[in-house]
Amino acid sequence: MLPASLALPDPTTATLEAFADTMVPGEKRYGGDVAIAGAAPGPGAVQAGAVELLNLPDLGIGILLPELALLVNTRALAYAATHGRVLLPTQPPFVALRFTDRTALAGELLTPGAPDRQLYVLLALFAAAAFDTAAHLHTAAAIRQRHPGLAWIGFPAPDTDGLWRFPDYSYGRRLASEHPLTTPGGHPA
Repeated sequence: MLPASLALPDPTTATLEAFADTMVPGEKRYGGDVAIAGAAPGPGAVQAGAVELLNLPDLGIGILLPELALLVNTRALAYAATHGRVLLPTQPPFVALRFTDRTALAGELLTPGAPDRQLYVLLALFAAAAFDTAAHLHTAAAIRQRHPGLAWIGFPAPDTDGLWRFPDYSYGRRLASEHPLTTPGGHPA
């Protein structure tokens, strides 16, 4: 038996983790992890905080997450029936799918014109945002905490004063001169 800290999360969280892991795959957190398929080395959306982002009070969708998970699981049941997949009854249907089936189903859910596509796009975007931007954290704090997504993509640390400056212009040249009335603080006059 797994320690409580390694037990399968509640069905909503497990389903959201499995969906996020399908969008940005990562390695399993422990050997018996079923929500994360372990389809890629390194951290994925779950380790980067996808579920935490979805549950942010300011985002305002936390109350909808059980219903979104139910929609994903309903579609997973239909997918399993259509494709002859046998699902373990001890796991939410989407979690019980193999990674290749999760990916195929996600492709169906995200196809233009698919029913409820906007809801699945929302879940996919938040999974990517958690990994690529640490959207649920202040950037400086995420860097200090070695946010797995920002670390994985090599996001630079700020200068010693906590600000980011980029002395090399992105195109190798300055694109515009500073307006002559700009204040010493960098504000337009």
